[in-house]
Amino acid sequence: MRATCVSAAGACAAAPASQQRPSRSRAPAGGFSAALRGAAVQQGSAGRRAGRQGRLAVQARDFPKPAFEDEKTFQEMAAISAAIKAAPRPQHPLSVVIAGAGLAGLSTAKYLVDAGHKPIVLESRDVLGGKVAAWKDEDGDWYETGLHIFFGAYPNLMNLFKELNIEERLQWKEHSMIFAMPDAPGEFSRFDFPEALPAPFNGIFAILRNNQMLTWPEKIRFALGLLPAIVFGQPYVEAQDDKTVTEWMRKQGVPDRVNDEVFIAMAKALNFIDPDELSMICVLIALNRFLQEKHGSKMAFLDGAPPERLCQPMVDYITARGGEVRMKAGVKNIELNEDGTVKQYNLLNGEAITADLYVSAMPVDIVKKLMPEPWGQMEFFSRLDKLVGVPVINIHIWFDRKLTTVDHLLFSRSPLLSVYADMSTTCKEYHDPNKSMLELVFAPAEKWIGRPDEEIIAATMKELERLFPNEVAADGSKAQIRKYKVVKTPLSVYKTVPDCEPCRPTQRTPIRNFYLAGDYTKQRYLASMEGATFSGKLCAQAIAEDWNTSSVKPSQPAKEPAMA
Repeated sequence: MRATCVSAAGACAAAPASQQRPSRSRAPAGGFSAALRGAAVQQGSAGRRAGRQGRLAVQARDFPKPAFEDEKTFQEMAAISAAIKAAPRPQHPLSVVIAGAGLAGLSTAKYLVDAGHKPIVLESRDVLGGKVAAWKDEDGDWYETGLHIFFGAYPNLMNLFKELNIEERLQWKEHSMIFAMPDAPGEFSRFDFPEALPAPFNGIFAILRNNQMLTWPEKIRFALGLLPAIVFGQPYVEAQDDKTVTEWMRKQGVPDRVNDEVFIAMAKALNFIDPDELSMICVLIALNRFLQEKHGSKMAFLDGAPPERLCQPMVDYITARGGEVRMKAGVKNIELNEDGTVKQYNLLNGEAITADLYVSAMPVDIVKKLMPEPWGQMEFFSRLDKLVGVPVINIHIWFDRKLTTVDHLLFSRSPLLSVYADMSTTCKEYHDPNKSMLELVFAPAEKWIGRPDEEIIAATMKELERLFPNEVAADGSKAQIRKYKVVKTPLSVYKTVPDCEPCRPTQRTPIRNFYLAGDYTKQRYLASMEGATFSGKLCAQAIAEDWNTSSVKPSQPAKEPAMA
C-alpha cells in the first residue's frame, strides 16, 4: 500500500503501517519526462554527496544569541527548573510510564529524572519527536513534519537548550518579520526591529517604519485596537477567547485591510487556519510576547533535524540519569483497576507495562481514542471533545538551482501557503550553495489533505511562480524540481477556535495515578513547541509536588479521597 501521510501522534495507537511514513517523492505533472527526472535526481544526489563531504566547513550567516537571561519570563522558567531539581528526594523513586516521545513526553521525562524519578517513555514509531519528527530519504536528505521556528518568546525552550548545553544549535536570524508582497511579485516587505530600543518601542518602531503594507491611519487604528491587551495584559487576553480574530478586529474598529495584510498570514502561521476561525486569544498571546519582550519576535532555526539535534540530547539526558526510552512501543489501550485508577498500559506488541504512575503525552485526538469508557463520563475528560487536531501539510521541494531568497522565515501571504524558508540557506545541516530546498507549510489544509500529492505540488508551484516570477514557472520551464516530499498530518495541534480555553485540562487529572502532558493541556503558550515542552515541565512539577514527600506509593490505597 502506498504511504499517504505521517501521523503526528507521539504514541499513536493501532495506526496502519502505511500511515507511518510520508508520501513518496514524485515529479509533478507537466514539463518533465521520466528520463529527464531520473537524470536530474542522479545529478542532484552526486552534488549533495559532494556537499556533505564539506559540510563541516559551512558557515551559516547567523546572529548572536539574544540575552534572554535578562527577561522575566526566562527567569521564571529557570526558577521552575531549579525548584524541580531542589525538590526533596522521594523516599522511593517512582516508576512513571509516559506514552509519547514528542516534546511533551520527553520534557516530562527530563524533569522527572531531575526530580529523582525513573521515567519510561513509550513511542509507537521508530522516530523521536512526535509533531517535530523528521526522516532521511534515500539520498540522505532530511524531510520534516513541519517548518519549526524557535522564537525568543519561548523561555522554557531557551532554558531547556541551556540545561542540555546545546544553545549553539540555534541559528538566530536578523530581528525582522518578512512578508511577501502579492501586488509586487518577487518583492518583500520587512518589519525590522532596531536592536538599540527596548520593548515595546522596538516593535512599535518596526510597525511605524513599514509603509508598504499599512497606511498611517490603519497603523494608528491597529495600535489603538491592541492598546487594551498591552495595558491590561493576560486577563484581557484570556477574556478574548470567545471571539475569532475577525470578530475582535471589527469590535475594536481595526480596518479590514489590516486583516488582509497581516492577520491572515499570522493566523495561518500560528494555528494553520484563517482569522475567521482562529480564536483571538492565540494572536494576542503571540503579540503580547512579541511586543513586551525585547527579543520575543526574534527567530532561530535549529541547525539540523529536530529528532537528532533536540530530541536525542533529551533522550541522552534521561537515560544517563536512569530513565528509559522505548521505540516501537505503541499503547493499545489503558487497563483500569476496580477503583478507576490505571492498572497498566497494554501495548500493541502484546506487552503490558505497569508502573507507579502513568502519563499520557499523546495528542488530544489519540487520548480521546484510548480513553477508558468510565473516564469519558467524567466532565474533566468529556470537555476534551471540543479539542480537535487541525490538518497540516508540509512540503519540501528540491530545485536544480539556487533561488533568490532570504536567510529567514518568510510569510507567503498566499491563499494556500502559510510560511516557507529556503532551508539550503537558513540551516547548516541542509546547506547547499548551488541548489535550493524550499520547505513550505500548506495551510489551511482541510480541503487538500485527501488530495493526491501531484495536485498539491501543482498548486504549490503556481504560488511559487508568483513568489519567484523570474525563476519559477508552474509548468516547470524555469527552475526544475529534482524531487519533492509531501508530509501530511491529518490531526496536528488542536484547532484554537473560540471557547477552547475552558476545555483544556490541567496536567493533574481526577485519576490519582494518571497525569497529562501535551500542548493542548493548560499552559500559557497554547499549541506550540513551547507549549508542549512547558506542559511536560508542569506535569513533572505536579508529580514532584504530589509524591516526592509522600510515604505512600501511588499503587497503594489512598489515605485521602482522590482529587476532584
